[in-house]
Amino acid sequence: MQNAYLGKPMTSLTSPTAQTKQRILPIIVIAQFFCTSLWFAGNAVMADLVQQFHFDPAYLAHLTSAVQSGFIIGTLVFAVFSISDRFSPSLIFFVCAIIAALANLCVSLDAIGVNQLIGIRFITGFFLAGIYPVGMKIAADHYQKGLGRSLGFLVGALVLGTAFPHFLKSINGIPWHYIIFSTSILSVIGGLSIFVFVPDGPYRTISQKLSLKAFVKGFGNKNFRAVAFGYFGHMWELYAFWVFVPVILLSYNHHHPNAQFNIPLLSFLIIASGGLACMLSGILANRFGTKKIATIALGISCGCCLVSPLILSNGSPMVLTIFLLIWSMAVIADSPLFSTLIAQNADAAYKGSSLTIVNCIGFSITIISIQLISAFRTETNANYIYMILALGPILGLIALFRKD
Repeated sequence: MQNAYLGKPMTSLTSPTAQTKQRILPIIVIAQFFCTSLWFAGNAVMADLVQQFHFDPAYLAHLTSAVQSGFIIGTLVFAVFSISDRFSPSLIFFVCAIIAALANLCVSLDAIGVNQLIGIRFITGFFLAGIYPVGMKIAADHYQKGLGRSLGFLVGALVLGTAFPHFLKSINGIPWHYIIFSTSILSVIGGLSIFVFVPDGPYRTISQKLSLKAFVKGFGNKNFRAVAFGYFGHMWELYAFWVFVPVILLSYNHHHPNAQFNIPLLSFLIIASGGLACMLSGILANRFGTKKIATIALGISCGCCLVSPLILSNGSPMVLTIFLLIWSMAVIADSPLFSTLIAQNADAAYKGSSLTIVNCIGFSITIISIQLISAFRTETNANYIYMILALGPILGLIALFRKD
């Protein structure tokens, strides 16, 4: 076995023990939570950016798409060059966390323009590609048995990280710059914790050479292809839902003034509830089967898309809140399960690249759904537009049930 960073054989002093293994997952989970808080930091302060720099409020979709685009290009680069399979994943995680934190800090610079902001968020997204999928790679290298449960906690951390800037925004009187500072500091802490406390896993298979074909190799496997397309259907819905949760609540407040939603706080609670769903789905998957639970979750979220017009037009704030909580839990519960299925069906030598390229394609799909809803959403169709999101889960379910 090799030392995590120096490429030397590990001694008994550095070999993973049962006690070490027990603490590794919590460290990965906390680091993932800290680092992915960068993802929606720009979204949480969008209203402040609009006020200070006179941006168009519709700019929210473009801001999110900039992060997604950066993530896509980043995952493509990481996959093509098999970076997480050829080099220490823990070191990659650390470096990307530091650079992403520095890029995020630039949002708080004075007199920033629209083009600069787009570029900054793109760079942040690019280096998030060395955090989220690489974090899953690190977990997969440490935990072969119970991988679904481990990734359930890991994706749960992503959900909490995504929601966390909304929580910070809900604190009355906090300057928006502090949200940017806080998320950057958390990213640095997360990167350092992985670098210092998490060595490369015992199940890591090192790819010694660059293979430009490796990142698409998995799609020749029908089982890999089926779960990948299930994941793509899930991604069509997921980020569009997260982006438009505050928009849904704002629209409801406008049409039902008595609701008086605290939009940042409720957005945090709704999105963060998905973290609990990820952990629960991982536990259920160990008992009932990963693919079965993933399929059920995808079906429930599909149903939520289809019935959304009935609930969004309902006059009860309580009904809307409960519905959004259920939708939020269903929309993400299958994510760690699809990641588990992808890791299990990928070629061992290119597991990191397989996870990365599937993430790349999945996040490319999120841009389409986000921009589509942003472009066609009007006051007239605001309660109906989210039915479009059902298209992804429907196609995903077809791929999962299809017999090649």
